[in-house]
Amino acid sequence: MLELIGLLVGVLVGILVPWTIPSQYSLYVAAGLLAALDSALGGYCARLEKQFRLSVFLSGTIGNAAIAAFLTWLGQKLGIPLYLAAVVVFGTRMFQNFAKIRRELLTSKQKRDTINQLDIVSSHKEDQR
Repeated sequence: MLELIGLLVGVLVGILVPWTIPSQYSLYVAAGLLAALDSALGGYCARLEKQFRLSVFLSGTIGNAAIAAFLTWLGQKLGIPLYLAAVVVFGTRMFQNFAKIRRELLTSKQKRDTINQLDIVSSHKEDQR
């Protein structure tokens, strides 16, 4: 719940604060945002699987951002859109992490529903005795 509130506050601040990004930095910002979103979804996925470690999350976030920035910089120097490699990788991983999160949430809801149904059945049997 706290994550959702933070996301909503961030979106509102982004909409309401009137500032623009210079065009020469737009590719870097786009690659950095994708790296951050990929890391956030990966961290949330790890949290749901009870495998979250802050050191892995932070090193992954910084590493992803550094690689994305380097590919963007190198691509601009060579005149080749190398930032697209980061876009493809981060985009693919974001969809994979989203699918994992969706499956985990649906599975845990189904488990809760099954447990609730078992509780209802067992309490009904006890009432009949």
